[in-house]
Amino acid sequence: MPDPEANPAPVAEPLLHEDRLDYTPTTRSVPLARRRIARLVTEWGHPDIAGDAALVASELVTNSLLHGSLRDRLIRVRLTATATTLRVEVSDPRLERLPELRVAEDTDQFGRGLRLVEGLTDRWGLAPRAVGKTVYAEWDVTEAPVLLVGGKE
Repeated sequence: MPDPEANPAPVAEPLLHEDRLDYTPTTRSVPLARRRIARLVTEWGHPDIAGDAALVASELVTNSLLHGSLRDRLIRVRLTATATTLRVEVSDPRLERLPELRVAEDTDQFGRGLRLVEGLTDRWGLAPRAVGKTVYAEWDVTEAPVLLVGGKE
């Protein structure tokens, strides 16, 4: 049996910021989530990746609507920031349809979203839940800079 002291579990970083909101499984939720993520990431001191985070959130929410939603079950979007990581999560109630990278043909209408997520983030993945799954995307960041309000620190 492995010795737990030989390789201790990493200590989780404290959250500097956290936001979560549940959305109805409708297409109207995509732009709402995108705008919220862009605003929060900017407010949290990372305007340089706010557009990427918003686009990734759009892709993950859209995938959730297409492949993970059930009528009358909400989709949760969670955004967290630590001193070193910004993370977007989208949780839905279906585990049987897992995301996978595809190679889309030029004529394919779908199949490029996760390639986009992969290209815009430092990592992405999924975690099963008791009911459903959470798909996440992460960016490595430095501690948020001091934001100026009204020209003063």
